Amino acid sequence: MDAKRLAGEKAVEYVEDGMILGLGTGSTVYWSILKLAEFVQRGLTVSCVATSKKTEVLATELGIQLRDIFECRGLDLTIDGADEIDENFNLIKGGGGALFREKMVASISRRFIVVVDDSKCVSTLGRFVLPVEIVQFGWNITSNRVAELDCVPKLRMEKDVPFVTDNGNYILDCTFNTINDPQGLDRKLNAITGVVDNGLFVGMADTAIVGGQDSVIAKVNNTRL
Repeated sequence: MDAKRLAGEKAVEYVEDGMILGLGTGSTVYWSILKLAEFVQRGLTVSCVATSKKTEVLATELGIQLRDIFECRGLDLTIDGADEIDENFNLIKGGGGALFREKMVASISRRFIVVVDDSKCVSTLGRFVLPVEIVQFGWNITSNRVAELDCVPKLRMEKDVPFVTDNGNYILDCTFNTINDPQGLDRKLNAITGVVDNGLFVGMADTAIVGGQDSVIAKVNNTRL
């Protein structure tokens, strides 16, 4: 079975009846949403907050009950993917462009499960570009200031025009190559005027479910216990 599918479907085993869930965005959590829909059709009762319009559409089509985040003081569980995950459960997210909503949803979740295939596991973050969500106004000024952190930022484009997030912002895809201090870089980026947030998820993931060619492993972040 496909590694992404193995990981995505395994995560749904952690869902319990009556939970309020956060549903992530991406090619691995796609399988989580499909499996969750099967459980809902069999009688599981859950309500969910989606991290993107794309996820909203998919969940609605599958008959999964959605609610707005402003209705929720907290979520029981969020399932989401990642572009990279290191040995300390630090993540790079945002390849799909939903990083701000993904971080907002994860931040109010009692448990955050990350689903990935084993190609996303790295010893040090940075092989994948780091997405940074920025406001449109003065975006080039913001880009120049981000570049001062020893990276090469590139404005994300879609069909020859700037990619716009669900929140109406731009994304800089920043090449760092190696990120030795994710926590410090997270603080520095978010201190720049014009930066909405960045794709570093530091100290947030409780469990990583990693799919391989024909097996799946659940890893627990003991620092979160």
